[in-house]
Amino acid sequence: MKSGYPTLLLLLITLTLLSSCMKKKLQIHRESDIAGLASPVRLNTDITLVYLADYFADPSVIDSFTVHPALQQRLSKDKKELTLNAGDGLLPALSALKVWRDGMAYSIPVRKSEKLKTTLIFNPSSDKPADVRFAGEMNGWNPAVTPFKEKDGVFYLELLLNPGNYQYQIVADGKWMLDPANPDSVSNNLGGFNSLLKVGGNEKNKPLLLTKSHSGNRITLEAGGETEDIFVFWQNYLLPSGFITRKGNEFVVNIPSAAEDVKRSFIRAWAMKDDGISNDILIPLERGEPVSDPAVLQRDDWEAAVLYFLMVDRFHNGNPSNDKRVDDPEILPKVNYFGGDIAGVTAKLRDGFFEELGISTIWLSPIAQNPTGAYGLWPDPKTKFSGYHGYWPVSSSKVDFRFGTGNEFEELIAEAHNRGINVILDYVANHVHQEHPVYQNHPDWATDLYLPDGSLNTERWDEYRLTTWFDTFLPTLDLSRPDVVEVMTDSAMFWLRTYGLDGFRHDATKHIPEIFWRTLTGKIRNEVVIPQGKRVYQIGETYGSHELIGSYVSSGMLDAQFDFNTYDRAVSVFVNDAESFTSLSESLHEALHQYGYHNLMGYMTGNQDRARFISYAGGSLSFAENAKMAGWKRDVGAGDPVGYKKLRSMMAFIHTIPGVPTIYYGDEFGMPGANDPDNRRMMKFTGLSEEEMQTNDVAKRLIRLRRSNLALVYGDFIELVANEKVWVYSRIYFDQIAIVAFNKSDKAHMIDFAVPQGFKNHSLNAVFGNEFNRKGEAIAITLPPNSFEILTR
Repeated sequence: MKSGYPTLLLLLITLTLLSSCMKKKLQIHRESDIAGLASPVRLNTDITLVYLADYFADPSVIDSFTVHPALQQRLSKDKKELTLNAGDGLLPALSALKVWRDGMAYSIPVRKSEKLKTTLIFNPSSDKPADVRFAGEMNGWNPAVTPFKEKDGVFYLELLLNPGNYQYQIVADGKWMLDPANPDSVSNNLGGFNSLLKVGGNEKNKPLLLTKSHSGNRITLEAGGETEDIFVFWQNYLLPSGFITRKGNEFVVNIPSAAEDVKRSFIRAWAMKDDGISNDILIPLERGEPVSDPAVLQRDDWEAAVLYFLMVDRFHNGNPSNDKRVDDPEILPKVNYFGGDIAGVTAKLRDGFFEELGISTIWLSPIAQNPTGAYGLWPDPKTKFSGYHGYWPVSSSKVDFRFGTGNEFEELIAEAHNRGINVILDYVANHVHQEHPVYQNHPDWATDLYLPDGSLNTERWDEYRLTTWFDTFLPTLDLSRPDVVEVMTDSAMFWLRTYGLDGFRHDATKHIPEIFWRTLTGKIRNEVVIPQGKRVYQIGETYGSHELIGSYVSSGMLDAQFDFNTYDRAVSVFVNDAESFTSLSESLHEALHQYGYHNLMGYMTGNQDRARFISYAGGSLSFAENAKMAGWKRDVGAGDPVGYKKLRSMMAFIHTIPGVPTIYYGDEFGMPGANDPDNRRMMKFTGLSEEEMQTNDVAKRLIRLRRSNLALVYGDFIELVANEKVWVYSRIYFDQIAIVAFNKSDKAHMIDFAVPQGFKNHSLNAVFGNEFNRKGEAIAITLPPNSFEILTR
């Protein structure tokens, strides 16, 4: 009898293990009514309008919905809009909106508003001003919309703001000034300073959630601190408690068996503690198992994308027969056509330029037909302009003959796709050129050029952001009108349908009403995403606060925008020796909190509207001068060679943080230039200097590392050290890790830090060859001046 005990015990253990590994079944709909992952609903402090049509192609299929009891709700008759009222109820930081159909519920995350009331007081020390106003990041630097209230000679202003840091100034009787009551200020990258308003707690102190391990159909997540609850979603279904087992601060998640039937699906998770929400977790699944090999990623796995932005006219001339400069002596050569074309981009695809660089996506400047004449005026030196840049369309569907033909464009996209490279196109919807048939046939479709007071409504970027004209010959379309929206969204769809594009970069996003974005994204969803099973990427351009930028990024709107706030702070910190890494750390954490820790936002080296980074970093150009004028008046070069080191660090930054790295053509080797048009020089493919070749080599290595290390694509973000001269952070995805260390000092610096928990027994390698010492968890690495290192397994 005794001899049978071990056999019986072994059988029981085996059955127990088999039971624990059994695949759990989740009740889901046969066909999903939601395309992609439903973005979280961000509640306002009072009323929030949820556009259910942003999530559901056909909202009429909805049977009912449930929300947290503290939320009051009302559904419109057509089921397209849901009104939520936060009221004064006790609402948790995170909850779920459950939308029912056929007895099963989709779940959409709901985030409680974190806005805090902040009061500013301005007590003038001398003569009392008649009028005091506020201008800052949160109101688009528009003092007209935010006046102070006066009481007994003292001026008060109450603001409702999300936690974070905000730049601002006080405007007293038209005079702009720093807030005398606030000692905190920050460089404005224009040679001056702005006051800095700090609201709320530190984003770094929020709960932390990490990907710890996975085996088969099970994932283990680890939460830091005393986590109260965890929300785990597979696709758009909240996993019931039966799918999650808690063991202390570890949560074992069983992946639903339905995931095996889907090539690419996702697990998302958040932890919650003391009314605070952790970073988000995003885990890609391949047929139901966590992706562990980057080789299985496809080109529409946009989390792994690296963009390369080129201006077609300034890249490469592949067909001289279509060279047609505007024949007007009033146009100086710098702002006429240079001859770059679609055939030139295709030629560079064929000779392996893009594959050698390693990027995944080409972003083309607009190629729609532009005028054949001269427009605009620059006073010194006096010149008019051609439409070489492509942003003055006289047609929204015809390829500009100076760039090539529709057949050549088809050929370009075929060549790119054959090499596993995406192509996205810059699309202009906000305005047209005055010769455009839309304006010629329907002048009433444009907004008013003159305001009621008789002044021109041009370049009023924030005060009249939805109606302002860019110039008197560029009518802004009234895209609040459904008939105008229909025409312009159909034009965008023409490019998508005809050429098989992979997405759009959208010009002047904040100047276009939301109805346009909802209409266009709905058409893309219904005509491409659902029938073709293809993820189409849309990224916008908006200068403004995190809240304004983020208001265009959600289900039914855009996938992303360029994060100019983090870009501006990064440029300032990497260029200026006196700027501290702590300010960049704070800016990045604010962005991650707003857009998510696995966002698709664009993080760039530069663009066509900013002076080149290398010219600032090398001192050839100053933040205190007019960068546009400098490009006309002198030859702006790269300056001191230290600028190349700073550029390499900037590139390391954008390739190792969450988001989509974006390289502006020529930045990969350090092309110099002042602002527009000097930042749009002809691309250089040969004759690089030693510093340029070294920088180009670093760019290639960073791009390849980004695309081959899943920690840099889907990894959690953990900051290890942040001070004035040193910054160290890590990205962790299960057993994969990347530790990134920067030294912005002009001297070599010894950096000490501890390896994140769980990796103390793993060997590490310095990708760029800097030596380091390691004793258990402790690492000491000495970095040369203005340099970086990346440690990986």
